Amino acid sequence: MSATFASLRVFNYRLWFAGALVANVGTWMQRVAQDWLVLTDLSDDSGLAVGITTALQFAPTLLLSAWAGVLADRVNRRKLLMITQGAQGVLALGLGALVLSGHAQLWHVYLFALALGAVAALDQPVRQTFVAELVPATGLSNAVGLNSTSFNAARLIGPGLAGLLIAAVGTGWVFVINGVSFAATILALVLMRTSELHPMPVAPRGRGQIREGVRYVRGRSDILVIMAVICVVSTFGLNFQMTSALMARAEFGKGAGEYGILGSVLAIGSLAGALLAARRERPRVRLVIGAAFAFGVATGVQALMPTYTSYAIACIPVGLASLTMLTAANTTIQMSTDPTVRGRVMSLYMIVMLGATPVGSPIVGWIGETFGPRWSIGIGSITALLVSAVAALWAKKAWRVQLRYHVLARPHLEVVHPEVPTPGRAADQVAAREAADTAAS
Repeated sequence: MSATFASLRVFNYRLWFAGALVANVGTWMQRVAQDWLVLTDLSDDSGLAVGITTALQFAPTLLLSAWAGVLADRVNRRKLLMITQGAQGVLALGLGALVLSGHAQLWHVYLFALALGAVAALDQPVRQTFVAELVPATGLSNAVGLNSTSFNAARLIGPGLAGLLIAAVGTGWVFVINGVSFAATILALVLMRTSELHPMPVAPRGRGQIREGVRYVRGRSDILVIMAVICVVSTFGLNFQMTSALMARAEFGKGAGEYGILGSVLAIGSLAGALLAARRERPRVRLVIGAAFAFGVATGVQALMPTYTSYAIACIPVGLASLTMLTAANTTIQMSTDPTVRGRVMSLYMIVMLGATPVGSPIVGWIGETFGPRWSIGIGSITALLVSAVAALWAKKAWRVQLRYHVLARPHLEVVHPEVPTPGRAADQVAAREAADTAAS
């Protein structure tokens, strides 16, 4: 089996991959259906209404993810996932029933989005860290990359399928199908061979465990740089559901099918990025910064595309850059974090990545509604370019990175950094040295 798919040799991981693929297809279908329902049936093509819906769905991440991280470090992750996956399925079925009954109103969708966000906030940190229990430590990078492959294969299938189903049977049945899809993940968790899991250390109960996670992150300049870049790009740039809906309907005058196709085309680039990520043994901070810059360039070009077809083609490099950035950030943090605090660190990362959405979505929606859909993408491009440039300059100064160009038989660029000075706590010295090595080597 190719190194790209090495983790699929593991029985438990194969089950997880298959179950997650089915559930992720359903999730992407629901996201498309939810935005289309709000945009076309429950509002007058309001980008702001779509932005509020998205914000409510991700707002609980700001409030609950830190506590979810403590749970992820304390409890049986497999059992907790069964509960959270089941709850998400019930909520999807409830929304589907409401829409099919013909009584759905905008505030109903807002409430369901908020409830779904609350469950997802508990689910995300444990789902991120559970992967480490499925494979040996040496296979974690590959497993995380394949997780992204599953997610983006679902993104390739889900939006297009959702567009066809919306046109054929309406949004209500899309929600019902998503509710049923969560049974695949639960079944996979039930069938796993528990004797073959690789349990991570469990953090003992105690006071100040969230503060402990925050202190750990504050002492790791490499993690702080990653979180700063991801926060800004997520806030203004990773609003594909909304920006694609605005561009498809308001700019190009297209329907649900064409909107769904945009999500599938975006997933072509994302899937390519995920497969490349699965081959990397150890990603670097520099890859996160570089991918963020590439994302800014790609979205800037995308915002200028004159036709629906050219816009759709421009989705491919946008998907590639965004997935490369997110996977590199996720894997770098997981592989360099102490397992006893990994759940809490990942919960803080999820707060930064997904918690930025409630702030950014209404702003981006308002920009698209006021200045035109193209500017809803343009603001993401500008902010991504700025934050990546600032992060690169800060890293060069703080980590004292030097670049040397060599002309040999094959020209190459050598990145050199000096030893980190000795003052400060021992743990911080080690973390800083690791940050310099990660960023510059």
